[in-house]
Amino acid sequence: MSDRLRIVIPGDDPPQMQGSPHLERLVAYGEVVLYTDRPETPEEKIERAGGAAAMINSRGLVTWPGDVLRALPDLRMIATCSIGVDCFDLEAARECGIVISNQPGRTAPVVAEHAFGLMFALAKRAAFFTGAMKAGQWPRLDAYYLRGKTVGVIGTGPIGSEMARLAGSVGMEVIAWTYNPSDDRAREIGVTYVELDELLERSDVVSLHVMLTDDSRHMINRESLEGMKPGALLINCGRGGLVDTDALVGALRSGNLGGAALDVFEEEPLPADHPLLEMEQVVLTPHCADMTPEGVELLNEGAVNNVIAFLEGRPQNVVKL
Repeated sequence: MSDRLRIVIPGDDPPQMQGSPHLERLVAYGEVVLYTDRPETPEEKIERAGGAAAMINSRGLVTWPGDVLRALPDLRMIATCSIGVDCFDLEAARECGIVISNQPGRTAPVVAEHAFGLMFALAKRAAFFTGAMKAGQWPRLDAYYLRGKTVGVIGTGPIGSEMARLAGSVGMEVIAWTYNPSDDRAREIGVTYVELDELLERSDVVSLHVMLTDDSRHMINRESLEGMKPGALLINCGRGGLVDTDALVGALRSGNLGGAALDVFEEEPLPADHPLLEMEQVVLTPHCADMTPEGVELLNEGAVNNVIAFLEGRPQNVVKL
């Protein structure tokens, strides 16, 4: 068995880091092992990551509960190909002394552009019209005119602030809510901060850009959906758990919500019989907001940068555990 430090990518499926030139930069630091399929069991995760000092979790679908992390005594550092860290038991990582480095804001323009595009696809009923025409129909149905409408941006970190900029550039009024608003931040990104209830009540479009935490889980629920402007549109490129899916389906079926454009879901992949798949007033993408060639390589580069920084004794982008 090699005495070299081991760096593992335990489940690169769908492909993220496979073939990336940035992996070559790690060779000088240790043995790099990449698995092209996802580990299916806790035992398989432990087997793959066993003996590794550093790990790149390239896919959030591969989760790391506490019992698995505690079974990896050699693991010192985990790098992600994402901003979100909800695939880890953070308390267990803290107990084990494992450093987790994420990538805040690295692909913000890419993700915000996707959210912006989803908003237009939903407002112009692109998915509905495409499906109808493929079925031989020639439907007539009003679309949404967005200029002059109000978009409520929930969360004004790098992605939310870029979404605000894009929306403002096409003549939308931008209001926002975030956990720690300030007048300086409002001026910097060109928004007006309001209370969450007011944002939901006033917005023609609500776009979600907060991290998934215990506080933010199901922040969009039956009560908040009922408080939204009738006919409003909901965009979620944050995390699926921000929205109570059952409540969302109910709001769409009732007609109170005008439509939803979603890149993230509470259950991924979506089951074939999921009610969202039967609805005409939704636009869906499979958690791929940053999946452009530019976005993929930005994340690959960032993950490798974080591993190298840690191994050189200067950890960066460390998640507070």
